[in-house]
Amino acid sequence: HDMGSRLRTQMHWRTHLEVLIGRLGANDVGRGEIALCYALAKEFEDLGDYEASFAYLKRGADARARLLQYRVETDIAAMEKIAATFDERFFETPGDGANGEGAIFILGLPRSGTTLVDRILSSHPDIESAGEINDLAFAITRFGAGAVTKTDLIEKSASMDFEAVGRQYMKALRERGSGARFIIDKTPLNYLYIGIIAKALPKATIIHVERDPMDAGFAMYKTLFRMGYPFSYDLGGIGWYMRAKFALMDHWRRCLGERIVDISYEALIADQEGESRRLVAAAGADWREKCLAFHENKTPAATASAAQVRRPIYSSSIGKWKQYEKYLGELSKILQH
Repeated sequence: HDMGSRLRTQMHWRTHLEVLIGRLGANDVGRGEIALCYALAKEFEDLGDYEASFAYLKRGADARARLLQYRVETDIAAMEKIAATFDERFFETPGDGANGEGAIFILGLPRSGTTLVDRILSSHPDIESAGEINDLAFAITRFGAGAVTKTDLIEKSASMDFEAVGRQYMKALRERGSGARFIIDKTPLNYLYIGIIAKALPKATIIHVERDPMDAGFAMYKTLFRMGYPFSYDLGGIGWYMRAKFALMDHWRRCLGERIVDISYEALIADQEGESRRLVAAAGADWREKCLAFHENKTPAATASAAQVRRPIYSSSIGKWKQYEKYLGELSKILQH
């Protein structure tokens, strides 16, 4: 009987898929086609048909990339410029910023576990999350007024009034909260601004989340982001972007050492309580058992991981890329270079 119902379920899915595929004509139909391709890729993955899944995924990603006209070299050059500008000498003078006590930054590549870390910490009664916000980027742009290019802005931002930036940022952040002692800014790409965070907010907590590069790279490729992350629609682009990001993080660690708290997604899955305790301590709060029941956290999640954080910790997404190994040679080669 069980076998029969499973077969019926599969037949139902096949019919459902045929309807979706029927909607996909031979011609490109713009954004609708792209979303449909990603939906089909997910459906076929759930059925274990990885060949069909990857074919639709690539079709969707290629179509998205064509709309974006993006060159990864631009982002790589910006990261190299940031490291050259915010060099060791920049950090020799102590931060003269606006304290920043109570601010917690959770940053790292999208799909690397930042939402999970955010939910664990914001399950603590003294910690709330502002989610993904642009307050830091706005403050930097405002105080770097007059910059015409990205390079220009990076250079200008190294001699900004860091106290003013920190003050404006903390004011904006506090206005988003409801008065909790700690408040999280969970904007993944804030790793670009770690130099500014360290100087403008000397007491802020900086938590950097890492995940196995192949899992993280493929997870980004599989996600149709609402906006941002234009590098994520091409496997080569993902590989080169990730390498530039690793180099930038190594630079920040050399300059700032203990200021950056590194947490690995895999370590968190393997030792939920140990790593959660370390996170809460790093944030400056006392331990609460509630942090282990993060999936009961009622606050809304607005990221691509919203569904996952309603479940207790699970390890099924570790090593998932291996099902697609034969299609991911380019990514693997670049990351191992």
